[in-house]
Amino acid sequence: QRSEELGDYLHQSLIEISSPLIKEIRGKGLFIGVELDSRYTQGRAIVLQLLEHGLLSYETHDTVIRLAPPLVISKEQLDEALAILKKVLLAKTA
Repeated sequence: QRSEELGDYLHQSLIEISSPLIKEIRGKGLFIGVELDSRYTQGRAIVLQLLEHGLLSYETHDTVIRLAPPLVISKEQLDEALAILKKVLLAKTA
């Protein structure tokens, strides 16, 4: 239940990030994939920038960033992660 509730919150918050880099958001519960538009960037570049800001993620298929936070994560911690992700994605489009 917690995974579903926080996953819905994470999914909706990611949808609200207005970036041409984001092609699609998909997933179930807290296991989320952010598909990037390969015309603008590759997943590896974003994952490395996220890591520099303290956010651990991984990339699959060159264009998908996987987010898989632990079930014990708080909403506040999710907000911190979302702020980092938004900062990196928006900086990449500037």
